[in-house]
Amino acid sequence: MALYKNYSKKEKKKRYLRDGIIMLVLLLLAITTLFPIYYMIISSFGEPVEAGAASYSILLRNPTLNSYKFFFDYSKYSYRWIMNSFIVAGVVTVTNVLFATTAGYAFAKLRFAGNKVIFFIILVAMMIPYQVTQVPLYILVVNVLKVKDTYFALVAPSLVTAYNIFLAKQFIGSLPSEIIEAAKIEGCSQPKLLVKIIMPLSKTVMAVMAITTFMGSWNTFFWPFLVTSEEKMQTIQVGLKNFSFANTTYFAPMMAGATVSALPMFILFFSLQKYFLEGVTVGAVKG
Repeated sequence: MALYKNYSKKEKKKRYLRDGIIMLVLLLLAITTLFPIYYMIISSFGEPVEAGAASYSILLRNPTLNSYKFFFDYSKYSYRWIMNSFIVAGVVTVTNVLFATTAGYAFAKLRFAGNKVIFFIILVAMMIPYQVTQVPLYILVVNVLKVKDTYFALVAPSLVTAYNIFLAKQFIGSLPSEIIEAAKIEGCSQPKLLVKIIMPLSKTVMAVMAITTFMGSWNTFFWPFLVTSEEKMQTIQVGLKNFSFANTTYFAPMMAGATVSALPMFILFFSLQKYFLEGVTVGAVKG
């Protein structure tokens, strides 16, 4: 109210009307965005019946945990799927943070032959759609290396991504070069400089890379689906497809599995949401 105290009564009405319309639009967008999540959670508390017999109600009626029990009892590998997702997402996150930070430092602060050319190739790689690379990667992993149904096959293509290298390079490039020069004068070696100076100063971008990489790896379906045929090596996202058959689908248990799968993402987001906000602008402003 105090915001518009200096305006005339007519101008106040216009601004209040404008603010009301904006709030209504934002509310509708929020409802539209959150409704699928709400429906997933509500449906997960239904009875574990086939899709043809499901109620599909948007209200919580006769809630039960039977679908969650059905999900974990359906396959002896249900817990293994969750463990596999944690292993794959954890390894991919750690390697991306370490390798991308190291590469970003090299491109931003070191001068070596082919520096700009290699970084240009990395930028070009960012423009190639993810789906385009899946066929050659599949041939390499399955036909050449013959490592199908292994953790190596699940993590190898994502050990470091071009986007994370670009993000790290942009952020580290904004750090003062005087700090690095002073460390070199004191006799600091490159590995020690990276670990003791660059990484502590780059905690923000490293946290952003860790969060976005973990979420992306955890939610990936297509690549794990391609390289895993054994149930015990599937991730949680791929495991959910086992509740869908040619003629029917166990709807509520699938929603229960999807809710369990989404739970780590909810925890990650609400506990580290400040880094998500920083991630919107990290590397965008230099100096």
